[in-house]
Amino acid sequence: MARYLNPYTDFGFKKLFGEEANKDLLIDFLNQLLPPHHQIADLQFKNPEQLPDLPEQRKAFFDIYCQSIEGEQFIVEMQKAKINFFKERALFYSTFPIRDQAEKGLQWNFQLKEVYFIAILDFEYDEAEERRKFIRHVQLKDQDGDLFYSKFHFKFLQMPLFKLQEHELVTHFDKWVYFLKNLGNFEQIPAILKEPIFEKAFQTAELAKMTHVQFKAYEKSQLDYLTMNAVVNSAMDRGVEKGVKIGVEKGIEIGVEKGIEIARAESAAKERALVLRLHAKGMPPADISELTGIEVDIVIGIIADVAN
Repeated sequence: MARYLNPYTDFGFKKLFGEEANKDLLIDFLNQLLPPHHQIADLQFKNPEQLPDLPEQRKAFFDIYCQSIEGEQFIVEMQKAKINFFKERALFYSTFPIRDQAEKGLQWNFQLKEVYFIAILDFEYDEAEERRKFIRHVQLKDQDGDLFYSKFHFKFLQMPLFKLQEHELVTHFDKWVYFLKNLGNFEQIPAILKEPIFEKAFQTAELAKMTHVQFKAYEKSQLDYLTMNAVVNSAMDRGVEKGVKIGVEKGIEIGVEKGIEIARAESAAKERALVLRLHAKGMPPADISELTGIEVDIVIGIIADVAN
């Protein structure tokens, strides 16, 4: 069983960064992403459920929504899987902290404080250009690339693109990203992370220190995370199979057999990895089968192969 929680789960992310007792962790992390003139001394959490102006309009539910004592507002999201229109969703969510700054009465002159939308992504974008950028800082610019408005920021961290190993970490930000990406796999605190802020983060994330109620909530959140990944992997596999089928139907004969062979091998590899990941979390074969749709005999066989 893992020693530390998975920060990609809703429970894990909010346990680390969304509790009053741990807001120093969030402040330290955010300060690595902010310019020197916007370093945070303190912050307060705001209601993560944002209501629309009209009842029939869409609500917004943030992972973390907070404001610094200077007035800057921050939305911090952990996005676990690709969803359609993610950029549009980010834009929609960012309108709430902008709207919240509106003051009643005719005296307000529309002056706004900074708004930051920070998204930690457990996936890569599809666009080839963006796949090359681990961190992407987006602001409003004109047709010549000159900054048009300086108080509106998007920061996207594509975690799969972070490849640094322990001996390659240089900055404090490197350490934070390394911590988040690998926390669920650590058995002990790496030497390079033996600093007070990270030691507190490890203590917060230790599963053995949770109450029974907290651990049950974490287990449910972990299952939701694994289920979402299983659904995404299955959808990807179906996409590969559909692509092969379309190719065959169109009469593309050259390389079809090889393509089918490769597609099946990739599907089997993903299936095997998913089973072993769930098994490592302590899930019984019958539950793995029910969750993933993989026949229980195949699940048992995959586990047995590793054991032998």
